[in-house]
Amino acid sequence: MLGVFRRKVVSGSCSAPVLGKSWQRIRPLVSKTADCFISEGEVLPHTRIIGNVRSICYVAQPGAAVNLRPLREVMTSLQPCVSMQLQNRMFSSDSGDLVDAVVPFMGESISDGTLATFLKKPGDRVEIDEPIAQVETDKVTIDVASPEAGIIQEFVAKEGDTVEPGTKVAIISKSAEGAAASSKPASEEAASQTPPPTAEKVEEKPKPKVETAPAIEKPKPASPPPPPKTSASEPQLPPKERERRVPMTRLRKRVATRLKDSQNTFALLTTFNEVDMTNLMKLRSEYKDAFFEKHGVKLGLMSGFVKAAVSGLQNQPIINAVIDGDDIIYRDYIDISIAVGTPKGLVVPVIRNAEKMNFAEIEKEINTLAKKANNGTISIDEMAGGSFTISNGGVYGSLLSTPIINPPQSAILGMHSIVSRPMVVEGNIVPRPMMYIALTYDHRLIDGREAVFFLRRIKDVVEDPRRLLLDI
Repeated sequence: MLGVFRRKVVSGSCSAPVLGKSWQRIRPLVSKTADCFISEGEVLPHTRIIGNVRSICYVAQPGAAVNLRPLREVMTSLQPCVSMQLQNRMFSSDSGDLVDAVVPFMGESISDGTLATFLKKPGDRVEIDEPIAQVETDKVTIDVASPEAGIIQEFVAKEGDTVEPGTKVAIISKSAEGAAASSKPASEEAASQTPPPTAEKVEEKPKPKVETAPAIEKPKPASPPPPPKTSASEPQLPPKERERRVPMTRLRKRVATRLKDSQNTFALLTTFNEVDMTNLMKLRSEYKDAFFEKHGVKLGLMSGFVKAAVSGLQNQPIINAVIDGDDIIYRDYIDISIAVGTPKGLVVPVIRNAEKMNFAEIEKEINTLAKKANNGTISIDEMAGGSFTISNGGVYGSLLSTPIINPPQSAILGMHSIVSRPMVVEGNIVPRPMMYIALTYDHRLIDGREAVFFLRRIKDVVEDPRRLLLDI
């Protein structure tokens, strides 16, 4: 009876009454059949049956009526036999006790960098978000932070390697046990895995004696002639041992490339003038204490030159423009870039919308950007853009120079050291604190007339700051 029942179910054409009921009135259970009837009261789970169960399970047992049991009851009865374990694993670099420290995202225009140095050593304790390494890029230095608190197990990368965002740099153990286990010297592991030497000794076979022919004495060659004496005009080069070859940093290579591209692209021309710093220095000395008490920052000379540059750019908009292909782009905003020399190289942070800022706001922004540049924490966004650059070589004692344009700008103002020189004032020779200023500009776009007028405006405003108040 059980075999007939199976064959009818397989053929799908069973219309005879089964156990007193018509099979047509019973909804089919599964689309595929499998042998799941073994003994009375026992149900053998089968994967194909479970995969095709809908809502009602029909369990036929020999000598008993067809049972209509809800799905949840059948699944309850199958639970002791079927064990399904689901493991949810997060998509991350965390693998239990070990965590990977990877290179973070470095910016839209930066695809890779150089692993400059490690700030920690294997076995050191680190906290979450604590920097463990530094990656040097073309523009900034980026820290690689620890994702979890723990102990550094090992460094995967080496100093000097080229890394990309997402590159694994170090492995950090959350627990001290994992780090201690991993800190076992490799020599001990190799010694434990090396099998003990066998007691059998390999017999050394005697080497066959090779008869050598008697050496024939050769006639001694004549002594070579003495080397010619070098003339006094030949230079004596120093030995190579006294030279050191050091690879260039990415920042230095980037600066070198941009400066050379500037020379190859622009028609560079520099014009000069000199400024009497008497009035600006007097203004600074009279109000520096009150300025510091109110604004919390010292009053410097740079803010006066920034305001003078803004006034000059407003009078000569072509200085603030740039060539783009066959077009000229006029900028209706003034973003002043300030060149800052750091131990790692030259960086140029930007003061945004300088035309809307006063002396105190400019001094605060310069102070903040200079600290970030020297600490290496300045971001790419703080250096991007800029429509005009001011370079102050006077802080290093430069008396006169010809600065190079910072692409894609069209001009750069160079400040220099203040030197007391004899000047003729109202027919009298008096000592005056004087500064040479230089403007390098792209002669393809800017004519000499506009450049001289711009530099003359800088001179007038610095020598008489009251012009800024009266707008004259």
